[in-house]
Amino acid sequence: MAPSGGPSGFDGFTGKTLYTPVPNPVFGPILEQIQDLAELKVTLRGLWLFHRKRGAFRAVSLDEFLADRTLVKGLKSGGNETSEEAIRQGLRLAVKRGTFLTHQLSGANTVFLLNTDADRRTLARLEAGEVPAETEDEPEVAIPELEKPNIFALYEDSIGSLSALLADQLKEVEGRYPESWIREAFGIAVAENKRSWRYVSGILRRWTSEGRETGGKETRGGAERGKDGKPGRYTETDNRQKYLEEYQRRRGAPPG
Repeated sequence: MAPSGGPSGFDGFTGKTLYTPVPNPVFGPILEQIQDLAELKVTLRGLWLFHRKRGAFRAVSLDEFLADRTLVKGLKSGGNETSEEAIRQGLRLAVKRGTFLTHQLSGANTVFLLNTDADRRTLARLEAGEVPAETEDEPEVAIPELEKPNIFALYEDSIGSLSALLADQLKEVEGRYPESWIREAFGIAVAENKRSWRYVSGILRRWTSEGRETGGKETRGGAERGKDGKPGRYTETDNRQKYLEEYQRRRGAPPG
């Protein structure tokens, strides 16, 4: 019998659950240092909001934070402080701690960025007067009933913890290769006990340049490949010579 959900009604994660990459320090020193509940909730929700942004300028505006339904509901209190005040307090503490960066755009629009190498470079360009490109959120879509784990879940299940830098690489790979290739490449890495992103990405690159089997073995350019996409040992010419030598060994004379 499946365990029932707690008082909140949460019944647990399922096979269709999507995942958001979180930098490891959030689970270590940052979690140790945070004492304010508003800062903790704003930090965690902010990671999700940043991740949904498309393009190089992954900033979330103050208005977006203040209008976020999850934060508004999650930071309601019975005291005098409103949810808006709590969100502002959480943002101030996250910036003070160095988890978030902030910048004032023209028109008194305040935006926040995650304190990563890429976003620090973005902030430097903003402070130099560069106008950011338009960004948009990833659309909210209904999750199919039998949706398979995304590339982040595949990585964490097959290899291990995910860094913020690698998360960007995975998003790029997800848009470059078919889903079936990615899933099979991870499966090969697990089966071969070579659990590294270098090995998985190597398989994908080989399939791109040399071809990929769709059943059995595939021959392209005279090179035979096995299930991991690696070139076989013999070319077509090598195979003919091998068969001739085998015939001579058994029969004592070449055919014909």
